[in-house]
Amino acid sequence: MDPQPPSAPGEDGGALSTPLDDQARARGRRLAITSHPAGMTFSMVFTQQLPTLALLSLGASEAAVGVQNALGPGMAVLQLPTLRRVGRTAKRRILTFGQGAACLGALPLLFFPTLAELPSGVSIGICLASLAIVSAGLSISNTVWFPILRGYVDSHRIGRFFGTLRSGWHLTLILYYLGAQRWLSVNPGSFAPLFALGWLFGLLRIVLISRMPERSERTGEPIRLRESLRRVLGNAALRRYLLGMSWTGALRMIVLPFWIVMLRREVGLSDGDVIATTVATFAGGFASLYLWGHVVDRVGAPPVFRLTALGLAACFGSLVFVEAGGPATVAAMIAFAFLVAVLSSGFGVADTHVLFKLTPGDTPAPVLVTVSVIISLVIGAAPVIAGFVLERLVAASDAPLEIYHTLFAIAALLQALAFLPLRRFTKGHAFSEWPG
Repeated sequence: MDPQPPSAPGEDGGALSTPLDDQARARGRRLAITSHPAGMTFSMVFTQQLPTLALLSLGASEAAVGVQNALGPGMAVLQLPTLRRVGRTAKRRILTFGQGAACLGALPLLFFPTLAELPSGVSIGICLASLAIVSAGLSISNTVWFPILRGYVDSHRIGRFFGTLRSGWHLTLILYYLGAQRWLSVNPGSFAPLFALGWLFGLLRIVLISRMPERSERTGEPIRLRESLRRVLGNAALRRYLLGMSWTGALRMIVLPFWIVMLRREVGLSDGDVIATTVATFAGGFASLYLWGHVVDRVGAPPVFRLTALGLAACFGSLVFVEAGGPATVAAMIAFAFLVAVLSSGFGVADTHVLFKLTPGDTPAPVLVTVSVIISLVIGAAPVIAGFVLERLVAASDAPLEIYHTLFAIAALLQALAFLPLRRFTKGHAFSEWPG
């Protein structure tokens, strides 16, 4: 413990090694909850379905879509050098720098009509480069997001806190994508205004997060990456956690992007139809996250892992019955998106519950960042590999829809087994109770 008392919680003028006081922690929770809708709207607008649809409108291949969806997880490697800065730089400063870099990287997409007039290869390349910078900035910012939040949360209220935190941004994105669906129905292919609105949310987040208090991890020395890696991989509980999260995350990163490609290219749904499924995705999260938080805090994570893993397997398997477009297919895909979101939300709250239980409160950054990077690199490879394989199989097939059906059937089988590494966690386990 620092022998000198800190000047004020969260101020840059002094390193803090003691926990934040109750007032600072409450202020941090309020700022986290109010800033997160803006941050997640920016993040989703520039990393998920909207860029995929924009790329498809430019003629992008399955391989390009795979690369686009791998950018976020792949850029997690930048969290390792950023982690070294946590020992010398205020986490809040890293948080705002990363968000600012992401906003700068997103600027070319605000001029999407100009990009669309360029040769297809050039426009796709510029889009991917822009999205890569966005992902890099967000990855740098995300390095310290969970470590900052770790200083605000009581161990017995982890599930409820994250249920509340995530409910807010889901509601914001429901409203955003309802507007986006209406806009694209009237103005097909007009993505620039949607990107511009998302960009403004990114600027708003900078204003809000610049005031967040933090529990300092500054020691004047860079955090040693080798020691962090040894600490994580030497812990049996964290190894099981890594396996389960990588397994599930990789399958989700394969199914969801190429589900959109199948709907758009092989089934014939419009951009507006696809955006309707996106609205359903966030509606499912909003409707269930708060309840999942209470369930996980009450019964623990393993029952939730088992239920949601098997439920997602059933959802993925149902995609083999999608044959043609039409109102019935649109309705079925909206229901699919809603149910996947409900199950993924439960899995995600249980995920965070276990991770925070396994993370020391005094120095959370080394464990949280190292775990995040390992999982992200594994799941980032999944859509790239799937995209390149799909591109070749589809090009050589007279029945490309069957290729997608086979992919989803395999994913469903693997998803049904994904809870196995996670079944041994119990409600009371904490980091210090697991042998290193």
